[in-house]
Amino acid sequence: DDELQTDGNRSGHLQNGEIESAQTNEEVIRLIAARLVEIGDQFDKDIQGRVVNDLVQHFRSESLSNEEIMRHMSRVLGEVVQSIPSDMDHERAKLVLAMHLAKKIMNTVPSLVLRVFNTTVNYLNQQFHDYIADMVSPAAL
Repeated sequence: DDELQTDGNRSGHLQNGEIESAQTNEEVIRLIAARLVEIGDQFDKDIQGRVVNDLVQHFRSESLSNEEIMRHMSRVLGEVVQSIPSDMDHERAKLVLAMHLAKKIMNTVPSLVLRVFNTTVNYLNQQFHDYIADMVSPAAL
């Protein structure tokens, strides 16, 4: 029901026949996504390999629970977010950083894709659920 597809497009049907509203919402969501990509590209230039390697080691450690990894991820994001420009919203920066770090880890060690994906989704749901909901809510659009 009106979910994003993996290619970034909305599903093929509209609710309540609101074509104009759905197109407007879709355009705003695309603009938000484009801005997040720009931020992610900048972070890609700034993030040091040691940050990714440190997280890789934590994800590889089978003795660590997902909760322990999420706590570590939170600490790392807290440290990395200190280097972002002060005019950027810290919640947005942390959200993009979390997704970007997950991508870099999965690209570095593909065997960790499932664990990194699941842990990152849980982390995002716990830490940024309200922020994400506010970004795409009809009031914000």
